[in-house]
Amino acid sequence: MTAKILATLLPVFLIAGCGTLYGRYRAPDIRVLNTLNMELFVPMLVFAVLADGQVPLEEYAGLALGGVVVVLGSGLLLWPLVKWLKLETKTFLPPMMFNNSGNMGIPLLLLVFGEAALPAAIVLFIVEMLLHFSVGLYMLSPHTPLWRILRMPIVLASIAGLAINLAGIPLPGWLLEALHMLGGVCIPLLLFALGVRMLDIDFGDWKTGLLGAVLCPLSGLVLALPLIWLLDLSGLQAAALWVFAALPPAVLNYLVAEQYRQEPQKVASLVLIGNLGSLVVMPIVLGLIFVHVHSGVS
Repeated sequence: MTAKILATLLPVFLIAGCGTLYGRYRAPDIRVLNTLNMELFVPMLVFAVLADGQVPLEEYAGLALGGVVVVLGSGLLLWPLVKWLKLETKTFLPPMMFNNSGNMGIPLLLLVFGEAALPAAIVLFIVEMLLHFSVGLYMLSPHTPLWRILRMPIVLASIAGLAINLAGIPLPGWLLEALHMLGGVCIPLLLFALGVRMLDIDFGDWKTGLLGAVLCPLSGLVLALPLIWLLDLSGLQAAALWVFAALPPAVLNYLVAEQYRQEPQKVASLVLIGNLGSLVVMPIVLGLIFVHVHSGVS
């Protein structure tokens, strides 16, 4: 079991480590890389998965609802504690809510469960992204216009893919294959970019970062446990929600905080230490999943 967990996690951190090493000596402009990924490769993957008529998206409605509750519920669950500790809610809560479902979640679920996990990973990723660019931006700036959200390539790709899937419109196999190939570029690129971005972050506010590294996965897992039972999730979907709930803060939290000048250095510590903390958290979560699968409990 230990070997399987290591075999799952090591490629994730090895690719991210390559990004850190390359960025240390070459200092690439990661903004161009992230723009290309978020405007082209990720939307292509999202569209290809959602538009594929062989994927029964209606079966993932419960999982999508579970993802929504985990994201929003984490903020509600931690809000009284944040107030009691006298932390800035706009700084601390968004990283606790919006997790690394893209950079880490998609690659991790694929490595653990194979291609069968891709629809579940994409559904959870879309849920997190849509909430981040709606609720998340509203938390930092209540006057964010709706049109900024609707014109995002990921949102447009999601709407188009869902429409084609639900309408039962078949797409040529060669087109889906091309979209999957181009979209597949985003997975290692997301991890590589994560590694490069880590060079911009320091340990200046390590106490806040350490607190977040504990509370982020803990709040998610506390919510995921009853949700799996209430939504009657089983097998791969239950496991996907468990992994999703335990993911660390998304790097995007740092970029958004920087854009809105919301204590970016503190958010950077939450992101960095949270992602390092996943080296401890994710093996434990995966170990529990493998035990349940081995014992036949879904």
